[in-house]
Parts: sequence; structure tokens; C-alpha cells
Amino acid sequence: MNIEILTLFPELFPGPLSSGVTGRGLAAGLVSLNIHNLRDYTHDRHRQVDDIPYGGGAGMVLKPEPIFEAVRARAGTGPVILLSPQGERLNQALVRELAGHPDFYLICGRYEGVDERVSTHLVDREVSIGDYVLTGGELPAIVLIDAVSRLVTGVLGSEESPKDESFAEQLLEYPHYTRPAVFEGHQVPEVLLSGHHAEIERWRRAQAAERTRRRRPDLLDPQPTP
Repeated sequence: MNIEILTLFPELFPGPLSSGVTGRGLAAGLVSLNIHNLRDYTHDRHRQVDDIPYGGGAGMVLKPEPIFEAVRARAGTGPVILLSPQGERLNQALVRELAGHPDFYLICGRYEGVDERVSTHLVDREVSIGDYVLTGGELPAIVLIDAVSRLVTGVLGSEESPKDESFAEQLLEYPHYTRPAVFEGHQVPEVLLSGHHAEIERWRRAQAAERTRRRRPDLLDPQPTP
């Protein structure tokens, strides 16, 4: 999988993506990152990428010209995504969808945002990692890349690893235990020590359903989108 990233701060990448399983995936060539500096697509001596907003207001807005030029010069054909607090919420279903593409392109917003013509005439979708505002789209891009990279074949090592994770079936993951069997008087559930795989599977599914009911009931009965 190839991921292209357009940013004003290329030095932020790969950042934490260079560690752990994502780092191994990058080193093995299972995932590749192509980082583009937005200023490289400007043509004035000041390499200006932003300007004051029409109509007034605080802050600066990223100009459309360098963004359009950068995206039009891309190598891939996958979806173009703008990281924005106004976008659709990133969830595991979207992560799985993106993992099915051989490539995609990420635009990291900054300042007050980007010229609206980028959203309406260039990108395929806008994505947010939560209902809060960060200083830019770089951290959300890293989060998205980490989530998607885990689903690329070979990155996790075991193809079974993602199957029972939280949100895989609109359920949170079941509890996990390891040695010792008793720690400070707290014992591992007997069923996990029984060796009875069918009973263990039933227990895990029941635990996942109960945990989801208590912690995230919205996953069990999602509200329809208006």
C-alpha cells in the first residue's frame, strides 16, 4: 500500500509510525509513505501557501492553488482525503474500506482551514478523528495511517489478529488475561483455564456483548443518520 501525504510539516513523518508493527511494515515495504511539502507547489519567492479569508475573520486560510497542483501531480488513483474536524468520524468500517485500496492521498489542513473549493471540487471525503480541534491534520493523518496499516496483509504477522478486535463486529473486544493465574487474590476466570475451546468462545462473545452494552450501547443500537 502506498500513502501520499501533503503537509506543511514533512518533518513530522513518519514520527511514531517508524516504531512497532507499523515500523516493521514500512521497513518491509508492505506500506510506503510519500511525503509532499505543500510549499514545493508554490511559485512565488515567498512560497506562500495561505492568505486572509474573504469576508474577514481571524486566522489564515490555505490557498487552493498549491493543493490542487500537488494532488493533480500524484502517482496513485485512490481516494483523496482531507483531514478536517468537520469530516465524517473515523471508525473501523472506514479503516477497513481504506485498507482495501492500494493507495490513498491525505491532505493535512492547517490554520483556520483550507479554501472551500478544495473540499467541494478536489477531495473525495473529509475525515475527522474526533469532536475536537487540533493545530493541524498531521496527527490525525498519523492515527489514520496507523489504523489502516495494521490491516495490510503481513503487517501484524497473524491474519487472525484483527478478527476479534474491538469494533470488528460492532462489539468491543472481550477481556484478556495472562499469567499468573492468580494475582493479588484476583483469579483468571475458570473457563479460560479449562481448555474447552467452545466454552471459551461462548464466554468471550458473551463478555464482548456485555462490555459493549455497558460501555458503548450506541454500537448495539446506532442512531440512524438524519
